[in-house]
Amino acid sequence: MKTDGTTTLEEEKKRAREQWDQDPCGAVYVREHELGTRQFFDEVESYRYKEYAPWMPFVMGFDKFAGARLLEVGCGMGTDLLQFARGGSRCTGIDLTPRSVEITRHRFNVYGERGDFLLSDGERLPFRDESFDVVYSNGVLHHTPDTAGAIGELYRVLRKGGVAKVMLYHRNSLNYWVEIILRRGLLRGLLFRGQSPEQIMSRCVEYSEHGAQPLVKVYSRREARSLFKLFGEVEVEVEQMVRDELRIFSRVIPENLFRRLRRRIGWNVIITAKK
Repeated sequence: MKTDGTTTLEEEKKRAREQWDQDPCGAVYVREHELGTRQFFDEVESYRYKEYAPWMPFVMGFDKFAGARLLEVGCGMGTDLLQFARGGSRCTGIDLTPRSVEITRHRFNVYGERGDFLLSDGERLPFRDESFDVVYSNGVLHHTPDTAGAIGELYRVLRKGGVAKVMLYHRNSLNYWVEIILRRGLLRGLLFRGQSPEQIMSRCVEYSEHGAQPLVKVYSRREARSLFKLFGEVEVEVEQMVRDELRIFSRVIPENLFRRLRRRIGWNVIITAKK
């Protein structure tokens, strides 16, 4: 029995750790190569930036921070962090999952890039105030119990004038309202059986063969902006949609309309905040 909130928070983090220890983020899309080989990493990268999210290199600015000291909170397999390193950033990656830290370190070695990697909790960063020029986190902070506290930590470790780039899941997305609320919540009756949208997402949003069911949260543009109220300048944009989400309309909607939809009801809220 849970006797206080601390126990609940630790269990949430344990579930997240179990999720990505068993299923490293992005690995499910590459089955034909052994994890850890150069061919495997090449295929993960190709899928991420050519098929799933071709907008990402430009929006995230992988080549815009040459010479900057950059921290990624929740580095996963190091896919994005490697792009920043190639762009000239001096990279540090942290993750709650030991396996992710190990894979990222190995990946940098495979490609001859340098970086620092350590096991750490994004809610309690082990760095001094104003240690970094850039802090990046993609698809991570909506899984941590104290998202606002974690963003406060990003603010703390950023130097004055530094930039935070963070992706969170979008509440007002097509994916959330059609897949989570309509299809699973209403048509499959999960909402009527007492499950919350967060509980439904924990079962279906993150791929898992192991039933870890990590915490998953979503944010509107306004809610995302509010989380970054400590920062001096905050820009919020929406991205990420694949045509298959449009189902029967996927082949008839023209590309310019599809891009507009993607930027209004896409699955990702991307926040760029300057301290």
